[in-house]
Amino acid sequence: MVRPALRSRSKRRVWRRVPGGKVKVFYERNYVYEAYCAVCGRPLGGVPRDIRVIRYGPKTAKRPERPYGGVLCSTCLATAIKLSIRS
Repeated sequence: MVRPALRSRSKRRVWRRVPGGKVKVFYERNYVYEAYCAVCGRPLGGVPRDIRVIRYGPKTAKRPERPYGGVLCSTCLATAIKLSIRS
């Protein structure tokens, strides 16, 4: 039986082939990441919560394709654009 700490479902199970040819189960932590707006602090939409996507995914999957994407929420962005146009 596996170690008691690894029996919980809070660990992600990954099957990998080891150099001996066998397939073994490796246990990885489930990383949870949340991006927040730089102005108001709300959680950002369109930004993945999985840290593996943030680290190893393509650039277009990491944040929205718009100005200040992944930095400002849509409300703060609309306010910033209005202020820049009015000044």
